[in-house]
Parts: sequence; C-alpha cells; structure tokens
Amino acid sequence: MELDWSFWVAIALGIAYLVILTGEICRLILDNRNPVHTLAWLVVLVTMPFIGIFLFYSLGMNYRKRKIFSRKGLGDLKWLSYMSEDQRDMLKKQKILKGKRLATERKLMTLLLNNNKALLTANNSIAVYNNGVNSFEAIFSAIERAASFVHLEFYIVEEGELATRLFSLLLSKLKQGVEVRFIYDDVGSWKLSTEFVEQLRGAGAKMYPFLPLRIHRKKANYRNHRKIVVVDGEVAFMGGVNVADRYIYGSSIGRWRDTLLKIEGEAIASLQVIFMIDWYFVSQEVLLDRAHYFPSIPCEGETMAQIVSSGPDSEWDSIRQAYVAMVNMAENHVYISTPYFMPGDVMLNALKSAAMCGVDVRLMLPFNSDSFLTNWCSRSYIEELLIAGVRVFLFKPGINHSKVVSIDGRIAAVGSANMDLRSLEQNFEVSMIVYDRNVVEVVESDYSDDISLSIEIKLEEWLKRPKMMQVKESVSRLFAPLL
Repeated sequence: MELDWSFWVAIALGIAYLVILTGEICRLILDNRNPVHTLAWLVVLVTMPFIGIFLFYSLGMNYRKRKIFSRKGLGDLKWLSYMSEDQRDMLKKQKILKGKRLATERKLMTLLLNNNKALLTANNSIAVYNNGVNSFEAIFSAIERAASFVHLEFYIVEEGELATRLFSLLLSKLKQGVEVRFIYDDVGSWKLSTEFVEQLRGAGAKMYPFLPLRIHRKKANYRNHRKIVVVDGEVAFMGGVNVADRYIYGSSIGRWRDTLLKIEGEAIASLQVIFMIDWYFVSQEVLLDRAHYFPSIPCEGETMAQIVSSGPDSEWDSIRQAYVAMVNMAENHVYISTPYFMPGDVMLNALKSAAMCGVDVRLMLPFNSDSFLTNWCSRSYIEELLIAGVRVFLFKPGINHSKVVSIDGRIAAVGSANMDLRSLEQNFEVSMIVYDRNVVEVVESDYSDDISLSIEIKLEEWLKRPKMMQVKESVSRLFAPLL
C-alpha cells in the first residue's frame, strides 16, 4: 500500500522539530545558567511543542554573555576607567571620605566602582518626590526652563492627558531651538501610536524606540526599564515614574504611589553618560565627546551618591550586588518597597539571614497588583520570609510602585529596578545609591507613612490561607525565571 505524501511530510517535519528542539536544549544547557532558570525553560521546551521553541527564541536567549550590543563606537571611555581607578585608590586611603563620617560605607562604594565604574560624586543636592502629581510638576517646571537640551528616557509612554501635556511642552521648546532626544521602550510603550510620535519628530525631535520588536524579535525579552530626564545638564530626574495618567489619577486598582529623585550636582554627568550609551544604541549618534552636554555647574549640596546601571551589556549584576551588599551591611534595619518580588536565592537568603541576625527587615508589597501571575509568584515567598522573621506589609490604597531599599537611616537606593529576576538580570535599569542621612530620612519617613496605610501579614494567619491560594503561588513560582 502506497503511503500518502502527507505522511512523509509529517515525518520530515517531526524530525526537523526534534533536531531543532535538541539543539535549543543543548544551547540552554551549555549556557551554564542558574539551574532553576534552566529547568524552567526545559519544562517550557518539552511540554509546549513548537510554542516552547518560539518562546525560548524570543524570550529565553541569554545575551548577557554574548553582549547585546557593543560600546566600541562610543569613542574614548577610558576616562571613566581612569577616574574610577583614582577613586578606588582614594577610597583605600579613605582620603575621599575625610570629614564625611562615611568610612563604614567604603566597601559598598568600592564595590560599585569595581562592578560598574559608578563614580562617587560628593556635591549633590537631591529632592525626593513621593507621588505622580508633584513628580511631573517638577519635571515640567525644569523642562520649561530648558535653554539647550532635554534628554528623556522612559519605559512606558502612554497616550493621555499627561503625555499630551509633556509632548506639548516639548513642542514648545523645539520651537525655541532646544534639542529634544527621547527614548521609549517599544514593549512598555506598545500603546503609543505612530501619529503621537510623529508630531514630535515632525517638529525636529529625535525620538527612537528601544529594541523595536519588528527588528529585534529574538531580543524581545530585554527591555529598557530606565526612567531618566536630563535638562541642560543642570537638573535631572530618575526613579520609578512612567508617563501614564494612572500616576496622577490612579487606576481601577487604586492610586499609584511612586518615588522620584530630583538631582542637581555632579551625579548628573553619570546619569547623562547612561542616557548617551542608550542613545548610541538606538540612533548610532555619539554624544559623549560633546563637552556642552557636561557643563560644570557649581552645586552647594554636599550629598554623596553613585549612579549605578545594569543590563545585558553589563559585566556584572551591579544593582543586585548593591542590594545584597546593603542588606549584608545593615545593623539596625532594612526597608524594602517593590511592586514585584522574585528575588532569586542570593537575595532571598540575604534577607532571611539579616532577619535571623536580629535586623529589622521589612518588605512592602502591593495588596493588589496589575499582574496576577507576578502577584501570586511574589506571595509564594512570604511564608519563608515570615518564618525567618522578616516583616511583610501589603500596601492597601493601590499600587506602591516605588523601588526603594534603605538601611539604618544612612544609605538608600532609589531607581527603576524592581526586586525581581527580570529587573536584576534582564532589563536595562538604573539606580542611585545615596549616602546622606537627611535624604535617607525623607525616604524612610515616606516609607513609614506607607506602612501606616498597609496591613501586616502575621505568620499564624498566613498559614491558614486557602489551599487553592497556595497552589496558585507554587505554580506561579515555577515561572519566576521567565516573568
């Protein structure tokens, strides 16, 4: 009996599929990733025929080792190495800390110089904003005074009242001859229409999406989660705030609480460098050799700070290392606020160890979340944290979107990085480490206010939660490396 040709086609396709599947599994194993990540992707590849390969190709490729892009076209960055080397020598001799009473912070400062070339800046003035209304009023006020350039970088730009006001303001500055450069993430800003973007481009703004999916599909998992605004090199902003109306009006979940830093002083140059590296990637335009983007402007502030970045282009997981170092340094308390909590084993063990050493470790998560899967996954860690002595709070009024870690009233990290595997391993992120008791006092005061609006989870009550909730948590946690 003669077999139908479709049978042989099916056999050929099956063989081809098995060859491709075997190749992807070998690639996954040879990457030498965290075993938990490897096993999670193996489950996806084996149990989801065809779809699993597509997901792995789109979301699971490890570009950190391969370098997602090269910095060779950025000109001479040796000055960063020279300056960080000089600072390392000064820190060893503690000369740079003379009179600052910051000798105990020296190890963290040195870590960030070594893993990220994060220059230690001494003359800064930093203001802390704790809601979207005040944050954007401050940003708009700074842009209104712009005379030379405005550089912006956001993960989410969502059409609405806030985006319309921002774009109108930028159009006005373009007419005055001010340069405008704008980076938005192609996935985070997927709702942003071409018409909305073209009105700025048509007026002369340079505006680019980061890793557009139509071009970089196999790198779709690597997103630019940074939020940066630099105006004339005189004032800058960074934190967790995106351009979306929910930051001023809230959403169906409730109000969106976030933290933004306004920076004046030496640290702006470091933030500008991070923006310019991203700008080179999206536009191939080199800006680092143009001195007028780095004006020397005296600042009367005395706040010491480092700007640290991380991403698939980084040699080290710089922000994760900073978080772990801070927790290990804490002697009195650790306060953490993050909307998504999937910390990985190293961070998780650091928190549990600190609590078991008698440190007051507090973790604040949203009571309700904008992502059910990450919400269940985040809650899967609560039981073991409570057993170790970590105090866990759920923010009731809405979503606390702040990404804050502070210790002992003396060091705070504020930025774009959530305490989850995506932020700490895959996304392009930026954070400021502040060594100033006055600034940290403001951050921790805001944290205390948030605590007063939260409910604390007690272990005996948490253990009584429904079995179905525990199942959802456990199943969701299997996908933590993929979220």
